[in-house]
Amino acid sequence: MEISGSHRGCFFFFFFSPFPLPPHHGDEGHRSVLFLFPHPAGLLYRADVREVVFIIRSQSNSFHAGRAEKRREDLIQQAHARSEKPPVVLLLHTLSDNEGDWSILPLLPYLSRTFGKNSSWIVFLEEETGVKTARLVEALAKFDEKKEWFLGKPLHDDESTIIHHYAFAENPSVFQYPDFSAAWALSIPLVVRLANKVREEPLKSDFTIDLKHEVALYIWDNGKGPHLTAVPELCTEPEDSPRAEPCATTLHLEPPPCTGSAVNVKSILLACCSKFPVIKKTWESDAVYLEYYSDHADGSIPTVDLGVANTERGHCGKTFAILKRFISGDVPDTEWLLVVDDDTLISLPRLRSLLSCYRPSEAVYLGERYGYGLSQGGYSYVTGGGGMVFSREAVARLLQSGCKCYSDDAPDDMVLGMCLNALGIPATHSPLFHQARPEDYSADLLAHQVPISFHKHWNIDPVVVFNKWLRDGLHKSSADNKSTKMEL
Repeated sequence: MEISGSHRGCFFFFFFSPFPLPPHHGDEGHRSVLFLFPHPAGLLYRADVREVVFIIRSQSNSFHAGRAEKRREDLIQQAHARSEKPPVVLLLHTLSDNEGDWSILPLLPYLSRTFGKNSSWIVFLEEETGVKTARLVEALAKFDEKKEWFLGKPLHDDESTIIHHYAFAENPSVFQYPDFSAAWALSIPLVVRLANKVREEPLKSDFTIDLKHEVALYIWDNGKGPHLTAVPELCTEPEDSPRAEPCATTLHLEPPPCTGSAVNVKSILLACCSKFPVIKKTWESDAVYLEYYSDHADGSIPTVDLGVANTERGHCGKTFAILKRFISGDVPDTEWLLVVDDDTLISLPRLRSLLSCYRPSEAVYLGERYGYGLSQGGYSYVTGGGGMVFSREAVARLLQSGCKCYSDDAPDDMVLGMCLNALGIPATHSPLFHQARPEDYSADLLAHQVPISFHKHWNIDPVVVFNKWLRDGLHKSSADNKSTKMEL
């Protein structure tokens, strides 16, 4: 609602209406909190928490579903505490059977159809995003909900990066995209227009790699759509930090281990390829069960011959041989299998803490999630460079299915994604795994992570990178934060 006036300056009104309000979502005469904010043109806007649809980007794995449900309950409880009707709060993984909904764009037609007439904003949250709903509504009230808005906490690239297809190579910092952990919002007019575009035009890219950047590019549409507008109240400060006081969103962090202690180092078998010198200088000493694989056995390293020739490109044949070896009885009987490239840098202590949050009895397929053809019924997969983690149950079900490589040099991570997707075993995403180098990610993003892995040794000293980012006791996620941060 737009209210004309001559008011200017830094002030706002909020009040509880003593009179029945116009019906909204079938609710008549319900008490509601309203916020009126000055606009530069002398206009004020009304905002109501009932006009906000919250979507928590949840996952079907029991650990993640439980975290998302806690976020949902918190949002509803805040409304009850203020005697308000609670807002609509949706868990992303429950909205449809389309596994690709996590990429957001295929979901827009549903959002437009369902909420296009009775809502003003769609706000997307992560499982770890804490929300002060009253303050968030205040922030949204500064914007005319009848116009197209794309709101968030901006990130930008310091240099062009492969994960963003080297976009804006001449000056990558000019393009901003949202930090999903801080929440981000779309006004309904923008949702409706984008939904029509999704229906009418097939998405141009087959691959979904870094969703936050790709969503921002799609919305910007070569300058025809809105840029991301920065909202200072959208924050990634820990909720107990003094700096979080003015924030509408914060990080609600429950760092692992989730069960009181990290999983035993002997519960993980690590599988790697034959190029080993950097591994021996970095993370090898943290492993107990580690095997290097080659096309010939060498007891001095040692390497294991899997009977599959080395290939120049994909390593599907070798990876499936590793999976078979994992359940064959020829290796220790462990709960977890980690498959990494020879140029993957990884913190095994942090991985062990993270794995305490998952049940090895479930079919768990964990790492950094990518997508292929998601708008056309494609599949998700864990990208291999950041590390692929499998529970024993997931490996057993995969091999029992009979799914296999179409060639030994097929891309192993994508074939695994196809096979596991067909079995109904989703790729479980953690942003702590990274397919690229630290330089390829926004510094502001990494500032609130304690990463588990990075990948590629191009133009870096991998030992220096490991010591800076992954060796416990040396890396701090931000210069002035002394508490451990962990984003799952």
